Amino acid sequence: MIEIEDVAKTFALHNQGGAVIRVMEGAHLRVAPGECVALTGASGAGKSTLMRMIYGNYLAASGRIVVGGVDVAQAAPREIIRLRRETLGYVSQFLRVVPRVPTLDVVAEPLRAVGVDETAARARAAELLARLNIPETLWPLSPTTFSGGEQQRVNIARGFAHAYPALLLDEPTASLDAVNRAVVLELIEAAKARGAAIVGIFHDEAARARVCDREIDVARFTPGMAA
Repeated sequence: MIEIEDVAKTFALHNQGGAVIRVMEGAHLRVAPGECVALTGASGAGKSTLMRMIYGNYLAASGRIVVGGVDVAQAAPREIIRLRRETLGYVSQFLRVVPRVPTLDVVAEPLRAVGVDETAARARAAELLARLNIPETLWPLSPTTFSGGEQQRVNIARGFAHAYPALLLDEPTASLDAVNRAVVLELIEAAKARGAAIVGIFHDEAARARVCDREIDVARFTPGMAA
């Protein structure tokens, strides 16, 4: 479902005379349906960079990043948009939504985007919000007014609303209490059971041990950091 072959990434430092630095080279990874792979490595090793390349936020300098048959490294913007809508979900650490949209609709939106009717989409959103302990009194409000922890749980609910065949998870259990952490791990396990291919960053070692099938040390792909 997710295949990365010989991927490299460079950044141009325009404020330093256009100097080009190599931040990744020779990256390779395959994630099968129903498998969860953790990206590990010290800060600066390139975990987030690799995730952003898989999602299409960063353009790879070379190589192939194939998700559901689409090469993200070569795809046109409209193909990336369709991939994100139908195939590739991303739970980031930060909630980015249009202000003033009710929380229930924020969570339901990924389902509405793939053609699920409003009643069913809202029912699924309500189920997830309740499961993640977001009080029903908050559902009509914009999540932009919520606490950081509440926003994180709304983001998780939104990321798991649609049954994406592939998922990217960036610290999904960070800063959560024990009850909500357990819910998130159950959601990840359910996604694996239905066949989702998952790549994640988990600094929570116990969570990583529970839901991840294997680990990839990204430092091996980072010039100057490989052992």
